Formats: sequence, C-alpha cells, structure tokens
Amino acid sequence: MLLFALLMPGLAQASTFYVTVAGLGGEPDYEQRFTATANDLDKVFRTASGAHVYTLTGKQATRAKLTETMATVAREAKVEDDLILTLIGHGSFDGTEYKFNLVGPDVSATELAAMCDKVPARRELIVNTTSASGGAVAALERPGRGVIAATKSGTEKNATVFARYWAEALGDPTADLDKSGSVSAIEAYRYADRKTAAFYESQKRLATEHAVFEDTGRGEAVRTTVDGAREGALLASLTVVRIGAAQAAMNDPAKRELMEKKEELEQKIDALKYQKAAMEPGEYKQELTVLLVQLAKLQGELDK
Repeated sequence: MLLFALLMPGLAQASTFYVTVAGLGGEPDYEQRFTATANDLDKVFRTASGAHVYTLTGKQATRAKLTETMATVAREAKVEDDLILTLIGHGSFDGTEYKFNLVGPDVSATELAAMCDKVPARRELIVNTTSASGGAVAALERPGRGVIAATKSGTEKNATVFARYWAEALGDPTADLDKSGSVSAIEAYRYADRKTAAFYESQKRLATEHAVFEDTGRGEAVRTTVDGAREGALLASLTVVRIGAAQAAMNDPAKRELMEKKEELEQKIDALKYQKAAMEPGEYKQELTVLLVQLAKLQGELDK
C-alpha cells in the first residue's frame, strides 16, 4: 500500500519544481561545461507545463543561494507536486561525508537532505552527477525520494560525463522507451548510463564512473532494475519531462485533464508490474487488461 501511495500522488493541478545547480568548476573548461549543461536543462524544463524552474550557475551557485532557493520551494510546493534537484560539478568524499563543491563554503549531503526534507512534495528526485556522488546516497535516501548518482561510491573521484548524457536524454525522443510521450527518471537514467559506458569504450579508457540509483528510501544503491524487486518503481513513475504530442497536450487546457488521467493510468500500470511477482497470474492479467483498456480509450480521446 505504501508503494502505491508513493507512486500515485494525485496529478490534478500538480506542478514540478526543478532546481538545478552547477557547482564550482575550478578551471575554465569545467566551469563552461557545468554551466552549459545547467543551461541546457533550464531550457528544457522551462517548456514544461506547470514548471517552477530555478537554475544556479556561476556566482549564484553558493550554499547561501541554494539554501534560499530550497526555502522558497519549501514554501511554495504542495504535497501533490514533484521536486527534481540536479547537481552538476565536482564532489568530494572523505570516507564519512560527501560534499558538493560550490562557490565559497561547500554543502554536505546531510545538509542537502535537510533542505529537501522541508519540501512537502510527496515525490522527490535528486540527480547527483558529480564525482564521488555515490558517497552521498545513504545520506540523501528517504521514502518517496529517488536518488541517482553518477558514481557507485565516494571513491570514484574523477570528473564525470554522466551529466552530459542525462541532459541529452531529456531532449532525445529515443530515451522514451515505452513511447508514452514522456521521459521518466528511470528511462533517463538508463539512457545516460548507456551513453556514459559507450563514451569510455569509444575513448578506449577504463570507466571511472558507474551510475547507481536508490528509490525505496531504505536500501543499497543498485546499478539496474531486477524483476520482482521494488528498486526502480518510483523512478519509473516519475516524469522528468514530456515530449512531442504529450507536452503539447499538457499545454492545451482542453486536453490537460485527459493527459493527467492518462499519466495516472500509466503510473498504475507501472506499479502493477512491480507487484506482479506477489500476485496470482490470473489476477495480474485481469487487472492489467482493465487498465490497458482504459488507457486505450483515453488515448483515443487525446487523438481526436
């Protein structure tokens, strides 16, 4: 029941709060790269219906400004909304504590978690694309919050390329594997992870980053989903961006309600798939059939 409650927050009039931070580069090449990726995400997020977009780069990327921004989100967000926090840049891990490198004082994973804890949104996603980001997962995880890290541990300390491909995923229709008209967090993760691996292969270099995720709030981070396991259920239900006709429908007042109902049904289907192993085959097939018929009818209405 808890799983279904987290996956089905009630979509009516829901908004998404996007907070993107490009941290301290340390040298011009990294500074430009981090800022460019943050700006790419900013452009994508600003096309989303019901979006509240906050992007911190350059001199704005300070602990004080991030704290102020998260406090604003905590005041404005509602329970039915989503929060997506993306961290781009360098991170460090001393074996105990992870820190995100910012202009001036750094911010720790514990401090980041505290900021996010104050946001009332029922579903949250933290995408930490920095070096050593795997060292932050344990401090950031919480029920209702998905955490994606570019590295599997705090000991993978080299600069990462995961951020580049995460941003690319949100603008590439091929990332939408189920052809739903939206890119979920798990779809963007798989796209970026695959592209990152291909990058190191093409460069004939040993991979120094291995992305992981955790979205149950109480488990170890994993590299991929496993049939029958709960890991990935929240990320599969959480839409990062809509694309093409789906985004156009969300921007059309006459179709927005239908689109919201369609996404709600898709989330029910995703949740049901994660419950399959615990259900009788006949019961699963019957419930899935009912949902698929409802989804087909809604899609027909949208296509008119």
